[in-house]
Amino acid sequence: MTPSLPPPLLDVWVYLSGGPLLWLTVTVVAYVIADWISARSGRNPLVNPILLAIALVSGLLFATGTSYRTFFDGAQFVHFLLGPATVALAIPLVRHFGTVRRMLLPMLAALVAGSVTAIVSAVGIAALLGAPRDVLVALAPKSVTAAIAMAISRELGGEPALTAVLVIITGILGAISVTPLFNDLKIEPWEARGFAVGLASHGIGTARAFQVNPVAGLFAGLAMALNAVLTALIVPPLLHLIAH
Repeated sequence: MTPSLPPPLLDVWVYLSGGPLLWLTVTVVAYVIADWISARSGRNPLVNPILLAIALVSGLLFATGTSYRTFFDGAQFVHFLLGPATVALAIPLVRHFGTVRRMLLPMLAALVAGSVTAIVSAVGIAALLGAPRDVLVALAPKSVTAAIAMAISRELGGEPALTAVLVIITGILGAISVTPLFNDLKIEPWEARGFAVGLASHGIGTARAFQVNPVAGLFAGLAMALNAVLTALIVPPLLHLIAH
């Protein structure tokens, strides 16, 4: 793709793009701007900082003709931090371990029901509409955090890139809709709200839960981790059943 920048700006861009930290800086700055806009909106769920940051970075990539591979090579440190960030979710878990222990059985029941529903509903509807098998495989782990979802899709013969897109869409839709939906349904316990959004919308939903309430964030992170494990175990047999 040819950059659409004017010649003077293009010269500056060529110079800057040679630096290894350019895209890491762009990613961080885009999120800071998006989070500021979200804060100014009063954390309106429709003004999702992740969605805004994606739009800002994507616009810059398009305007400069930069490939995704070039961007990822520069910003991959952010990708590396996903691991430590996920492990850090254990900190609030330890602080509220008594609450988690008391709610263990209801959480396990919700985990199984939610995980199976997320897979069967998406894959079943797509199968009825005639989607090919690789699309069905890509859809199945859409409610799991991206790294695990892409690995599941790759192992089962799906398209990891498509899975990544579906994971992001699922997470953003969940983060946008969770607050108004639970308000309309009059579901008030933060534990239930957090667990539901973490199970359905993985890390993006968990980030939204932490913005709203720390207890909701705790249960969202717990649901995200448990759902990743359960989905990896049940996707193959469920796909086999749906296919037949």
